[in-house]
Amino acid sequence: MSVEPITTERLFLIPFTRKIATAILDGDFEELLNMGFCLGEGWPDEDAIETIPKILRNLDLVKEPTGFESWMIIKKDRMTIIGDTGFKGVPNSKGEIDIGYGLIEQERKKGYGIEAAQSLTDWAFSKPEVTAITAKSLINNNDSARILEKMKFKELLRDDEMIYWHLRKKI
Repeated sequence: MSVEPITTERLFLIPFTRKIATAILDGDFEELLNMGFCLGEGWPDEDAIETIPKILRNLDLVKEPTGFESWMIIKKDRMTIIGDTGFKGVPNSKGEIDIGYGLIEQERKKGYGIEAAQSLTDWAFSKPEVTAITAKSLINNNDSARILEKMKFKELLRDDEMIYWHLRKKI
């Protein structure tokens, strides 16, 4: 299955490939630059570098990206990579997938997080095998919680570190 990029008003979401993720982990950005992308100031940040091995593990489970892995968030105006969003693998037996997202610090609080997460949620809910999306946010990450609330996720529970969220597909 070849996954098409997702286009929003201000963003492109482009699926990570093994080749791109491995190059980023190795500090080699030539492939991305050759694709016409610019690196946002500070990208990849510490969170992105920490996420790349997880992205590679998910990509190792499939022949090519399915869309249920991770996507680069790219601002259209200058083709600048500003973060990533994605799922932690294919839907489970209940049809649930878990979403995550992260932006470089200087691009936060500009609406890019919700724009990327909402477009990816819409993409996922267009797939018949997806019935619900879950998410987790750190208890003190108010910005992430606000994004999930705006997207109509419902808080299921919380512990000392995390808030657990759920959004059911409208039928």
